[in-house]
Amino acid sequence: MLTVRVSCPADLAQRCEEILRAAPSLTSFSRYSGASIDPPGDVFEAQVERDSVNDLVGALTDLGVQDAGTIQILQPGSWVSQRAFEAEQQSPDADNVVWPQVIEQAYEQSRITPIFLAFMTMATLLAAIAVITDSPILVIGAMVLGPEFMAVIALGLALVRKRRGLLRQAARTLILGFAFSITVTVGFVALARITGLATMTDIDAPRPGVSFIYSPNAWSLIVAVIAAAAGVLALTSSQSTGIIGVFISVTTIPASGNIAVGIVFAQWNEVLGSAWQLGINLTGMAIAGWLTLVLRQWMSKRTSRLLAQRSPRRLWRRQAAQRPHS
Repeated sequence: MLTVRVSCPADLAQRCEEILRAAPSLTSFSRYSGASIDPPGDVFEAQVERDSVNDLVGALTDLGVQDAGTIQILQPGSWVSQRAFEAEQQSPDADNVVWPQVIEQAYEQSRITPIFLAFMTMATLLAAIAVITDSPILVIGAMVLGPEFMAVIALGLALVRKRRGLLRQAARTLILGFAFSITVTVGFVALARITGLATMTDIDAPRPGVSFIYSPNAWSLIVAVIAAAAGVLALTSSQSTGIIGVFISVTTIPASGNIAVGIVFAQWNEVLGSAWQLGINLTGMAIAGWLTLVLRQWMSKRTSRLLAQRSPRRLWRRQAAQRPHS
């Protein structure tokens, strides 16, 4: 159950109310006349089942509410309502994708920012230390700390939802993020070698705990595909408990850390192996994410069709909402 809150200009308020009140899974509705100061108008709150949110927001955007007002999708911490419970039980898909939320999250978390670069760099530094010290625990820490997962998934999301700007942003973020973090890590490892903190003996010694990083195989691709599919399902549904497991399943940050170590110590076979590992994981995640999103989009459209059959006259369908003529 979600709450859709709308700050609506006065000239669109009546049509906005009609759209909101026509939602088939509407369980509560409030209108605060004159409560919106900027833009001057009304504030609406509608509690609806998540299966109808996409079409509802689509109808509001087709009306043009977002041009001067705002549309918010809120997740209640808890709710106690018999009507809401019954609507949830009758939902065609209680875990339907709420595309506006997913797209906003993708834009926000795939931007190249100082914080993103900081997390990428710290994760890669941890990975490099893990490679030198043969520490699987540090490898896991680097995997969890790395922020690249959402940018990879944003590539597939951009293709599915036809968002060229998001595609360019995510690709740029990944390229710059890995390039910057590897460059900084090369400098760090070089300094460690100069000071004797890391030696050739450390690199030549058996490192069974981290050898998988530079030894890609078929399992690398299989794990990347499964992890990306699970991650997309977690991000596009209300079941997000497994997302940490996804972060510690893919060998992207560890591979970039080992590339830096291999460059400093001229271990070119490890550089090549790690580069392959990084490429396999990124490619597998991107493709699996895209395919999972294609399936989720098909399911979302199917849910819309089921709702249309249940309520054929509903006003909140996208094609029923027309922008006002100027």
